[in-house]
Amino acid sequence: MEIHQLEILRELGALGSVKAVAETLMVTPSAVSQQLALLQRTVDVPLTRKEGRNLVLTDAGQVLADAGAAVVSAMADARSAIGSYHGAAGGRVTLSGFHSAGQAVFAKLARVLDGPGQPRVEFTDEDVAQHDFPALTARYDLVLAHRMDHSPRWPAERVTVIPLLHEPLDVALPAGHPLAARPAVTADDVAGEAWVTSHAGYSPADVLSAVAAVSSRELNIVHRINDYSTVAALVAAGGVAGLLPRYTAGPVMHPDIVLRPLEGISTRRRIDLLARPENLKRQAVITVCEALQDIMAGLVKQG
Repeated sequence: MEIHQLEILRELGALGSVKAVAETLMVTPSAVSQQLALLQRTVDVPLTRKEGRNLVLTDAGQVLADAGAAVVSAMADARSAIGSYHGAAGGRVTLSGFHSAGQAVFAKLARVLDGPGQPRVEFTDEDVAQHDFPALTARYDLVLAHRMDHSPRWPAERVTVIPLLHEPLDVALPAGHPLAARPAVTADDVAGEAWVTSHAGYSPADVLSAVAAVSSRELNIVHRINDYSTVAALVAAGGVAGLLPRYTAGPVMHPDIVLRPLEGISTRRRIDLLARPENLKRQAVITVCEALQDIMAGLVKQG
């Protein structure tokens, strides 16, 4: 049983296919399959099973993959004890973020860390459904992720969670809308509006499902748009209401729209950093985490 075989098993559990593991580790699919076969010979219970065209972990495979993650983390500790890599403030850090978070913090983070001896951050936008964020930690040092309060928690046994922001989604209305004069609105107030919202599986759609349930009405959803800048532009044009985050929507806010809290429904989303435990043993990664925490705190003060 080799460490690199455990790493491959772990990646298979996170990514769900041999092809995805091969792309992440920059090897061929046949090399991945070969190492999995060699690992299987060392244990007497099946580690994988076929699910359609994909190869997925059995329960025993997941147990071994989790144990392998602990081994990888321990190896990171060993490297930290004998080398300067983990203690260096500089170095490359990969960060993925969903669109609205990227719009709000990527440029700020780049400015804060612009200088000698600072980490070199490489940004990528990954706008995925909530349950897909943990798997991104296989590809990036840090993952900006979001989930609604009532949604399943992140798998803390596989990823480390660093809370950044607890942010409400507010109702976005054209400035001239009759409801814009109110300090807050309810589900009954807005249930009759035409809506622009996200695709299913994303936070705004979850909130609108709650609006429909509380008001006992079928909502008129006209547009399905994930990009908040487009949502803001459509609301400003008139004819639809939308949902926008209170603190991170600053870059897309339009002077012709207003945000109003939605009372009686939980609309808060949690923005967290997800990372594999071994990545947080690097000082460069810790520096980026601390900078993001400061930036998010500043957004709350501005809001």
